[in-house]
Amino acid sequence: MDYKNNILEAIGNTPLIKLNKINKGLKPLILAKLESVNPGGSVKDRIGIAMLDDAVNRGVIKPGGTVVEATSGNTGIGLALAAAIRGFQSVFVITDKVSSEKINYLKALGAQVIVCPNAVKHDSPDYYVNVARKIAAETPNALFMY
Repeated sequence: MDYKNNILEAIGNTPLIKLNKINKGLKPLILAKLESVNPGGSVKDRIGIAMLDDAVNRGVIKPGGTVVEATSGNTGIGLALAAAIRGFQSVFVITDKVSSEKINYLKALGAQVIVCPNAVKHDSPDYYVNVARKIAAETPNALFMY
């Protein structure tokens, strides 16, 4: 029986689909990579696991630490998935424009979600990226990923 040891092993093993209508009458074969079948639903799952693995390999975060990211959703979901499986805490700072579905998905993966107002200037302390930086700076063994 073929199976994966954990959900992270399913990331990136997405199928190639022949685009029959587009290929009609053409010599080169045109295929589409179906990234939506990644566990988190997007190509950003690849980024999430790569970011976390790179940070661990460089020694900038240790197992059990906290990953902090300012996100609008898909990268956060990929990172939350990797963090949950690899034993990291995760905090995602988002704006109030992010959908409730993405917020619920992040929470289901064990992430803490902090919502900031979207209508603030980039230099405001309430700007979501600045809030994430502050949380990472004040949290032991935390890494701000941006």
